[in-house]
Amino acid sequence: MSKTKAKQADVLDPGAGPTFSVRFLVAVLLVVVGIAWIAYYYAAVRVDPTALPAPKAGSPAFMADLKNWNYLIGFGAIMVGLMLSAHPDTPLGRGRGVVVGMLGCFIIGLLWICTFYVISDDISRLPVFDDLAQKNLIVGIAFMAVGFTFATRWE
Repeated sequence: MSKTKAKQADVLDPGAGPTFSVRFLVAVLLVVVGIAWIAYYYAAVRVDPTALPAPKAGSPAFMADLKNWNYLIGFGAIMVGLMLSAHPDTPLGRGRGVVVGMLGCFIIGLLWICTFYVISDDISRLPVFDDLAQKNLIVGIAFMAVGFTFATRWE
């Protein structure tokens, strides 16, 4: 006798778990805040190193005092948000979402590193890449490390 094939669980199936849990909302909020933090620092606060005479740093003053630590705060929030989304309470933490999250993080990390190597002769061509310099490798590897958090949930 052959066994009947089990029906695959649908990510949006209410029996599979809540679609919008608190963990999912916090994860999305962290990713959005991380992106916004980096974008605001780069566009409004940081001093352009190519401008002579050097203009005054933007406000808020605490953000200007942090300088390149702002990138650690922003990318850290993005990475923590992605790691939170690897939990089964979120749509990315169960079913096909795990594969999407895992492969997405691996590909983003690989593209980040490849882009850095391609433009490394004139790094001023891309925003954020120019301020991070060799730390771009850390960002790419961090995305890949977050991909491994999704890989631990893969069945």
